Amino acid sequence: MKYLIFLLLTFVAMEPAFSQTPSERPPVQNEAFGRELTRLLSFSVPIIGVQELRDIQNEVHIFDAREEEEYKVSHIQGARYLGYKNLDTHKLADVPKDAKVVLYCSVGYRSEKIGERLQKMGYTDVRNLYGSIFEWVNQGYPVVGPDEKPTRKIHTYNSKWSQWVNHEDVEKVW
Repeated sequence: MKYLIFLLLTFVAMEPAFSQTPSERPPVQNEAFGRELTRLLSFSVPIIGVQELRDIQNEVHIFDAREEEEYKVSHIQGARYLGYKNLDTHKLADVPKDAKVVLYCSVGYRSEKIGERLQKMGYTDVRNLYGSIFEWVNQGYPVVGPDEKPTRKIHTYNSKWSQWVNHEDVEKVW
């Protein structure tokens, strides 16, 4: 009986990870990239699609969970640097625990890990941008540089990961 209760509680605790089946996930421009995202992500943080974020971009708190070097090359307009290895929780000081928070990184792995940390800190409406900044630029949405002016540059982390950025107007940097 104890084992049955343990299994039931384990399933209930893991339920958010199964909250969106692959067919319910937002579309990505490249099918192979979608398969890679399915392999990389655990879906422990609810996802938001690029188009959905674009529609509410000015109504949410957007945070970049990449390293500062990546953020300085370009970022989504309105996004604040939060970091990954050196997470700067002071950047969250003005964000209510029930506010809608959207995190992104290059593809979504690091932002998912930061999202898990924010959930443990008590943030209740955290979303991970599906495909993150790579999918954002693949769908043709703009990014800004350190001067907050539009730029074509995108930090692709390294040559291996740059394969997932396929928009013709993007200049890859690593």
